[in-house]
Amino acid sequence: MNIDYFLCVFLILYLYEMKQIDLVEIKDFQAQLNDKQFYANTISTHLLQNHKRIEKPHKHNFYATFLFIKGHGIHEIDYNSFEVKPGALFFLYPGQIHSWELSADCEGFLFFHTPDFFEKANAGSSLKDFPFFHSNFIQKCFYLDVEQSKEIQTLLESLISESEMSQWKYQQMIILYVHQLYIKIKRFLDHRKLSNFKEGKHYEKLFWEFEKLVEKLYKEEKSASAYANRLSISQKHLSRVVKHMAEKTPTQFITERVILEAQRLIHFSNLNFQEIANELGYEDYSYFTKIFKKETNETPTNFRVKYKKDGF
Repeated sequence: MNIDYFLCVFLILYLYEMKQIDLVEIKDFQAQLNDKQFYANTISTHLLQNHKRIEKPHKHNFYATFLFIKGHGIHEIDYNSFEVKPGALFFLYPGQIHSWELSADCEGFLFFHTPDFFEKANAGSSLKDFPFFHSNFIQKCFYLDVEQSKEIQTLLESLISESEMSQWKYQQMIILYVHQLYIKIKRFLDHRKLSNFKEGKHYEKLFWEFEKLVEKLYKEEKSASAYANRLSISQKHLSRVVKHMAEKTPTQFITERVILEAQRLIHFSNLNFQEIANELGYEDYSYFTKIFKKETNETPTNFRVKYKKDGF
């Protein structure tokens, strides 16, 4: 083997690595806690300190909450675009890809934490008790009115202040503020009927099991009946559960997961479209293209060109 062969292999591996989705962890920021499980800041300071790390689409391994109180722009989460404006409240689930284009005057607050940070300190309470964290595929953008935004802003200012002072039992205080924030926000959403979730633990448990199965099998299994069989329930009951929890049919839920992965592969990998179709379990490329266009309103080619044009 000559040097040209090794150079070729190196270049292929280099380009492949360059196309991977950046994973941002809390420890990559200037976290306030020694265990690197929590981070809070104003949005303007966060952008100033970390713009090189977060200026392109990336994903997190933690839960994130953002409140904007000033400015405008676009926040893209898993290739869905949402308007940034005062009162815009965003939640990110671990693994979601996001990016944003913000005006220079944007201001607000954010905080990040790992699952363990919240759940180990809140016995009997789970992040999945809150509708915005029920699932990776449930609405992650809400708009608060002026009074609601002010109330959440006050709590966030106290949260950031507490994290900066590091006084006695400050970690416990931070956890209390985070829990209070989530409870307040859920009440706002329930009051405005933005949430269709009830406290049906049976439905929640089945839905989480269904989502875990979809995450494991979506490339090879796309039939709702197959998932119902694996869960030992009827397809009709599965439809009721998914409709109740996510306002979707099981087939829509499965398809959305497939299309999200297709978007990630088109965006970040060097695979051609036939290879991507095969990777996702479609032997018929034309059928894959038809489904992709139906779900995204654009062809795989147009999708790749759009993100290449944007420099991502």
